[in-house]
Amino acid sequence: MNLQILAKNVRRLRTANRLSQSALADNAGLSLPAIKSLELAKSEPRMRTMQAIAKALDVKIQELFQPVRELRTVRFRSAKRMQNRENVLAEVARWLDDFNFLEESLKKKMPFSLGAVRRQCSRSRLAEAAGLCRKKLGLKVTEPIHDICGLLEHAGVKVFPVPMASDSFFGLSVGEEDGGPAVVVNVWERISVERRIFSAAHELGHLMLHPDAYDVTKVDESKEEEQEADRFAGHFLMPNEGFRKEWNEAAGLHFVDRVFKVKRIFRVSYKTVLSRLLEEGAVDKSIWMKFNMAYQQHFNRKLSFKEEPMGIDPAEPFGMQRFDFYEDRFKRLTREAVEKDKISLSRGAEMLRIGIEEMQDLLQNWEVIL
Repeated sequence: MNLQILAKNVRRLRTANRLSQSALADNAGLSLPAIKSLELAKSEPRMRTMQAIAKALDVKIQELFQPVRELRTVRFRSAKRMQNRENVLAEVARWLDDFNFLEESLKKKMPFSLGAVRRQCSRSRLAEAAGLCRKKLGLKVTEPIHDICGLLEHAGVKVFPVPMASDSFFGLSVGEEDGGPAVVVNVWERISVERRIFSAAHELGHLMLHPDAYDVTKVDESKEEEQEADRFAGHFLMPNEGFRKEWNEAAGLHFVDRVFKVKRIFRVSYKTVLSRLLEEGAVDKSIWMKFNMAYQQHFNRKLSFKEEPMGIDPAEPFGMQRFDFYEDRFKRLTREAVEKDKISLSRGAEMLRIGIEEMQDLLQNWEVIL
């Protein structure tokens, strides 16, 4: 038993569950000195003690003893300090190890096709950088991106959706040296699908523009780099030529409907559309107030800043659904590995983070249609 690994895992999982040492002791029916001693790796605990702790933390007991690879080339910044940062990184490391194992065992390693144009991407010419990436991916100059996850996965970028109850964390990215490139996107139910799509493109922007900023020890946001990644994402999802075409064609619509039509075509937030108008000098900063006033008059309700319109009126387009941002390559590789006996059904369940009964149901669904 490696006491250092055990101590680190208990501390990490306790913090992720927002439990104090005293609360964990109470939940596990143990003494506070016992928890403190365990987290300091002072003495080897009894198996009964570990079973009680695993139950209190709602994890399988083996998770307490498994070593977690420490990622190094990570860009994980947040506007606020995150208590569960260490646990998120541990989950990402496990997922990356599983992903790379599947690729290697099935001989389906996907090269990072955008690496060839990274040196041409300049931080001073962000629209051009986004255009270079779109061209490399075979997108036309006016073409919307219908499946951001599929597009990134085809380019060799792994995509990991993680539900996290936080409105200050939208995503992170991992460099090639740690098994990436990969983007991790927060898919918490309160975060709009438009925001998830934008976050994926934003993290791609960091991968292309800021390769030297991938250092897991850095936790403070760089305002300049965040703004650059935002502008890259906006132009990657909504290229200028396509935006102008759709915006001009919708010239006869009510201002709010015009914004909604364009946002829906390119699968972006209404804020991205307004920001582009501002960037092009077509409007001034009062556009935010004017849009909110026009929205209130059009739909007889106010629009909060963090809200993405969700279709409260027949004339207003419905919000996007979760299937508009859906990663599938990891799941597809897991299925293939199970069907080719590369991994067991229980190992497949572990990789997909589901129970064995749910995995059995999934297997039956796989067999319905080949």
